[in-house]
Amino acid sequence: MTDDTKRAVRTALQTAVGVSVALPMIVDATGVPEALPGVATALAVAGVFARVMAIPAVQSLLPRWLRTGVVPQE
Repeated sequence: MTDDTKRAVRTALQTAVGVSVALPMIVDATGVPEALPGVATALAVAGVFARVMAIPAVQSLLPRWLRTGVVPQE
């Protein structure tokens, strides 16, 4: 699997986690202004999740097909 494909899979996973965390707020919202906190939460969670997945210690815990870059071997 190429690095580009790995990055795409990781981005999809990170976004899915972010949206699932914010989903209750999005569902409760009835209008765009009310949904804004839910969308902001989803983006924030996805961003944090992306940064955490980039940590070398976390990289070593991920399945080989989901790793990117160089991971120190133990």
